[in-house]
Parts: sequence; structure tokens; C-alpha cells
Amino acid sequence: MHKVNKIRIAGFRRLSEIKIEMRPLTILIGANGVGKTSILEAMSLLSASAAGTLNKTLNNLGGVADVCTRGYPKRITFEAEMDCPGYNPLQYKLELEAKGQGYVIPLERLSQERGGYSEPFKHIESHYDDIRYFNIETNQLVRPDWEHNTLESSLSQVPKMFKQPEELRRTLSSITHYHVLDVGDRAPVKLPQQMKPARLPGGNGEDLISFLYNLRESNPERYEAIEDTLQSAFSGFEKLHFPPVAAGMLSLTWKEQYFQDPIYVHQLSEGTLRFLWLISLLQSPNLSTVTMIDEPEVSLHPELLSLLADLMREAAKRTQIIVATHSDGLIRFLEPHEVLVMDVDDNGHSLVQWADTMDLERWLKEYSLDEVWRMGRMGGRA
Repeated sequence: MHKVNKIRIAGFRRLSEIKIEMRPLTILIGANGVGKTSILEAMSLLSASAAGTLNKTLNNLGGVADVCTRGYPKRITFEAEMDCPGYNPLQYKLELEAKGQGYVIPLERLSQERGGYSEPFKHIESHYDDIRYFNIETNQLVRPDWEHNTLESSLSQVPKMFKQPEELRRTLSSITHYHVLDVGDRAPVKLPQQMKPARLPGGNGEDLISFLYNLRESNPERYEAIEDTLQSAFSGFEKLHFPPVAAGMLSLTWKEQYFQDPIYVHQLSEGTLRFLWLISLLQSPNLSTVTMIDEPEVSLHPELLSLLADLMREAAKRTQIIVATHSDGLIRFLEPHEVLVMDVDDNGHSLVQWADTMDLERWLKEYSLDEVWRMGRMGGRA
């Protein structure tokens, strides 16, 4: 699995300048308003730049001018480094600059250091309207001979590149951001779903039933792992069932040993439904290269958080997990090397530091990690 090694974000909301050495499991902790969600949004913009949906995503956020760091030049910079086994890492840089009601792209570069050469190899080198990319047929940087959309990145538009930059394009474009699951009365997760080979449970749980049914048929071992987790989490749980409710449509029922009649999906509690969705997501064999989850602890009983931490660690072997939380309960079950503490400086700008780089050893001999955080020894509380 190719991994994102480093990211740098500058000029975006409170993130005036942050650099993060990425790890398989990254849990962002800190008080409200320190920039946890901003990191997830910035990663989503980086993904949109590779997927060709940058303009749409920016519009949804209110435009470049609205998301720039207050008091700073109206320019946002994103940088990402991706490892390439057997080769030097790929370096991607994208700058956005507010212009009137819109924006321009003053710089975009995709490059790779080469042994024996003073200059890096450039797959993309663009400045405003001067767009250049490496043509693998002519072996040189060329300008596009098609109509280039100036509101979208070159990364999303240039023709097929070499294997490594194509992998970066795929990796960034597949970054997925999961928000708190909607469990309202008419939420998609509570409705019957079409019988289809769903690969993931869906951001709104719109494919949860289809995904679980398909997983049971195609990957029984991973499906059994989900039921085993449910049995560990909920006393009395026996099995899930998928009764048909119409032609090609399925519902989901939850069978407990205490009751003769099954419990239908729309009758499950908010916490139970969110936990079922989370473990289904984390057990999926089809997770994207980077998976971001916002506040997974919402509605969950504290006893479920230990299981959730273990599931995230297991999933982090198959995808890079980035989680934003301010739950003391979840932090109790984490290790310092999994926790990225966020705080703000005197100017209100975000600061980040891995917990295992702090001097916590003396405190952790007597206190759990969440207690050390509550005591203010890690920052991120103001």
C-alpha cells in the first residue's frame, strides 16, 4: 500500500502553517476550534484537486477567500509526499490564490528527486496559465493541446503518466471523509436497501445493508469478524438477518437471545446503529488509501470505545486512518504514538505535536493517557 508520508498546509483557516509526519493511525485531539476539522477539510480539498472536483468542493466551503487564514495573504498551499517503494518519494505542491470572487492556481508541481541529478524530475510544472506536464511518448515537458480547465488542477487533467504519479493521483483522489452518521427517522441507514454488490457501507449508511449482505456471501471470514465484534460489544446479540421486503430489496434485523422477535434496523438505538456502521466500515476490504472519520465516538457507550480503538488499529494495516475527536473516553485506549495533539498559539493559529514527542513518560507511569490530557500536560485543552 502506498502511503502519504508528510503533508503541509498553509493559509487555510487556522492552519497558517502546519507540517505533519503521517502515520498509519492518526488521532487528532484538542479543544473545539483548534483546527481538527480544518485538517480533514484540507485533506478533502487535496483529494478534490486530484479528482477534478476542486471548484465544486471550494464552492461548498464558501470559496478561497472565505477559507484563507485571517490577516494573511489570500493564498493557500497544500503539499503532500507519497512513498514509492524502490524509488524516491513523490512531492506534490498546489497553491490557490483568491482573485475577485474566484481563484487562480499560481503554482502546481509534481516532482521526484533522482539519484545523480541536481534537479528533481518534474511530472507537472504549472504556473498560472503556463501548464506543462511530462509526455511519456515524447519524453519532455509539453503544454496541453486540449482545453485546460483553469479552475481544476493539472493533476486531475493530464493524460496517463508513469506508474508512480498515477498511483499518487489515485491515492489522493480516493481520500474519503466520513462524518457523523445520520440516524434520523428517515435516514438512509434505516430504510430498506437494494440487493447489490456494495463495496462499502456508504457515507450515510445508504449501502450498509447491501454491503453486509454482500460481505456475508463473498467474504464470510470478514463478515464473521463483524458478528464476533457485535457479540463482544452487546450481551445477548446472536446474528444479523436480511429479510427481503420487496423485489430486490432487503431490510436488516438484529436477533438477541432475550427476545423471540427480531429487532428491525429502524428500531435500533442511535449508538448501536452508529457502532454497526463504524465496524462495517473499518472491516471493509475495500477502504480507500486514506480514510478520515469525524467524531466516531458520538452516541457510543464508553465500553465500546476500547473495541473501536482496536478496530481502527487493525484497519490501519490496510488504510491510513485519520480521526478527529475530543473524547476523553477514546483517548484512554490509545497509545501516545497514535495521538496528534492540536492547540493554538497566541495568534489563534493551530499547532500540532505528536504525543510521543512530549515528555510524558513520568506522567504515564502513574496516569492513563486521557488523565494526562485532562490534567493539561499535553496541551490541547484551552
